[in-house]
Amino acid sequence: MPELPEVETTCRGISPHIVGNTVSEVIVQRSDLRLPIPPSIYDITKKKIRSVQRRAKYIIIQLENDHHLIVHLGMSGSLRIGHPVDSFRKHDHFALTLSSGQQLRYHDPRRFGIVTHAVTSDPLSHTFFENLGPEPLTDDFCGKGLFSALQNIKRPIKTVLMDNAIVVGVGNIYASESLFHAGISPITLASQLSRKRLEKLVAAVKKVLLHSIEQGGTTLRDFVRENGQPGYFRQELFVYERADQECRVCGTAIVKLVQAQRSSYYCPKCQK
Repeated sequence: MPELPEVETTCRGISPHIVGNTVSEVIVQRSDLRLPIPPSIYDITKKKIRSVQRRAKYIIIQLENDHHLIVHLGMSGSLRIGHPVDSFRKHDHFALTLSSGQQLRYHDPRRFGIVTHAVTSDPLSHTFFENLGPEPLTDDFCGKGLFSALQNIKRPIKTVLMDNAIVVGVGNIYASESLFHAGISPITLASQLSRKRLEKLVAAVKKVLLHSIEQGGTTLRDFVRENGQPGYFRQELFVYERADQECRVCGTAIVKLVQAQRSSYYCPKCQK
């Protein structure tokens, strides 16, 4: 599914095309996503788009008069910039026609994403954002804070790193990659990690996420960028989906195991 780098890439990609434009038409091809698209979505017609921001894996499009479009890409969603004359593809469920003549379309084969509307001066007060941990690319995510948060957590660090109450947006791919670069086994209990090792992990998370954003995200199955092009970070993965292949550092076979119903990959020699 799209993870934080893919969502951030999407935000950065669509922003120059939509900010400053007025919504001239709202098109709902199919409303039954994970949550139904509300009828109030049409209220953003004739509203100017002010900004695009990300919180966790949510895209928040701010319009004038405190209107907000909140989008979650779910497991297979994507936002693309196109033109109204282009035929709607199967699974194009929602679109905004803009005053520029372009069109923003939401595509989601599995329909597990969210497109909803809120009128509020503070979109982060929405229930979607309750109980979320810090953003991983900010100073709020640091070794000191992570060490304090993990003192009494008796779960493997891999599953904890994917817990949005601890830190948002570090999904399965980037948790595996970050743990490799930090030299930490995914099965190590979170409470057993020293502050020094957690500081190394924080640095690895930031580095891996930033590098993936620079590369345009990771294409594994369905993710494409806002222009329809794939991300390229997959070519640089060290452990994820490389079971039984040689570690790029030491040559040991990469191991796959299942943790909390998700696949984990690690090098038993490089990661302790």
